[in-house]
Amino acid sequence: MWSGDELDLDAYLARIGFPGGSEGSGDAGEPRELRPDLDTLYAVHRAHTAAIAFESLDVLLGRPVALDLKSLEAKLVHDRRGGYCYEQNSLLAAALERIGFEVSGRGARNRTRGDSVLAVTHAVLVVTVDGEPWLCDAGFGHQGPREPLPLGRPGAEVRQGEWTYRVREEEGGVLVLCLLRGDTWRDLYAFSPQQYHPVDYVVLNHYSSSHPASSFFGRLVVQYPGDGVRRALVGRELTRLHPDGRAEQEIVGADELLAVLDREFGLRLPDRDAAELVRIHRAGD
Repeated sequence: MWSGDELDLDAYLARIGFPGGSEGSGDAGEPRELRPDLDTLYAVHRAHTAAIAFESLDVLLGRPVALDLKSLEAKLVHDRRGGYCYEQNSLLAAALERIGFEVSGRGARNRTRGDSVLAVTHAVLVVTVDGEPWLCDAGFGHQGPREPLPLGRPGAEVRQGEWTYRVREEEGGVLVLCLLRGDTWRDLYAFSPQQYHPVDYVVLNHYSSSHPASSFFGRLVVQYPGDGVRRALVGRELTRLHPDGRAEQEIVGADELLAVLDREFGLRLPDRDAAELVRIHRAGD
């Protein structure tokens, strides 16, 4: 379903810094084969979210966002760019499928913007290991999980570094991912049991990348879920989010934009793209 057989798995594993590639070293230094088990799922998910930043720069630059595997591999793996949810999770799904995992898609509603009911515009994955479903999501930006979360134990608190998550269940089988910020649980997004296919993400991606009402249209968005501090650059505002709920903001001007992208998010653009991005950023001053 996810074109995993077309993926250059070794190149992907090298991109995310996975130890030893598809034949990484075992405890005794012997080559080991990647297996579709929980240890591998944790390791790949964590390495992916550590290495590939969330960004929608192509939308701002007025370029189409392609979701076919070869385009994703070229951009996120070989060009060392980031991507947003459809790109990140489609690539992760292909890698997990190639390793041998059972992977299915879901569509989620963002709940970080108050009580308004928003359309389904977020893509997440459900991966089944030994009969147990796990939420996998490499594409929710700076508040997203770094590791898989169990879906068969609603309400269980899961610590990931300095951050704590839980998944609670609502009426109709709707599951809600929540993040603890300070002493308050915050809903991040909600999703139903309905399975989504890659073609469904093509439709959602078209809206997110081109509709004037999309939160990515005409706006710079780059984010990174660090182990401690989480970072988000939206427009000109750089926010550093701390586990205790504190948020620090600073304004990023055009002259420092490229340095911030490199230092805070590990993004380096080709000269032509970098110059165009700075021009757009400066035009809004």
